[in-house]
Amino acid sequence: MNRINQKLQETKKILSIYFSAGYPKLNDTVQIIQDLEKSGIDMIEIGLPFSDPLADGPTIQASSTQALHNGMTTQVLFDQLKDIRKTVSIPLVIMGYFNPMLQYGVENFCQKCAEIGIDGLIIPDLPVDVYAEQYKEIFEKHGIINVFLITPQTADERIRFIDSVSDGFIYMVSSASVTGSQSGFGSAQQAYFKRIADMNLKNPQVIGFGISNKETFNQATQFAKGAIIGSAFITHLTENGTAKIEEFVKAIR
Repeated sequence: MNRINQKLQETKKILSIYFSAGYPKLNDTVQIIQDLEKSGIDMIEIGLPFSDPLADGPTIQASSTQALHNGMTTQVLFDQLKDIRKTVSIPLVIMGYFNPMLQYGVENFCQKCAEIGIDGLIIPDLPVDVYAEQYKEIFEKHGIINVFLITPQTADERIRFIDSVSDGFIYMVSSASVTGSQSGFGSAQQAYFKRIADMNLKNPQVIGFGISNKETFNQATQFAKGAIIGSAFITHLTENGTAKIEEFVKAIR
């Protein structure tokens, strides 16, 4: 069974952390992953930097730009992660845009992910229809879970279609905006969380965008299986480097 599915079967709420590979320094990637697991994180999203990140807010964009300047590429990331399963056992997901994967070759990309122990991909700009028609078979052949995003504006019919072609979790974007921290969730967002929970989808939901602290983590996981923190953790890396990762995690739960 895929590690993502195993993790989702656990009773506790999932805390996932996102960071940009190659940030703050090019070779920090593996150390950050190892320290996050030691700190009790359930799942890690490794951002593959791209020059035109459509869904990313200023914090993640800046880290992605710096990582590219540091020399991060698809091949460098794969080289960094080639022995990651010797030290890390939690689910690892690569989040990135489709262009670098297309350039690498989708089949080659999925095969390489399987070889090094990547469990899933999140590709915000790959439409679910295109995935279902052209790429689903390739992903399944290599045991890679593809995670799709929904927003408050996504129609129920499309959500159910996404649910039907998914086999992991659905990434619930908390609001119709780019990534970034916020102080809390308003009544409209909480109503959206409840609406999706009441749809009784077969795939659990994990909420991202706007989760930054214990309060927003608890608000999000009241209705969902887990939550993802990205911008707040990258801000922590900007201010502290790879130090004090455990302190950051303990402040959330």
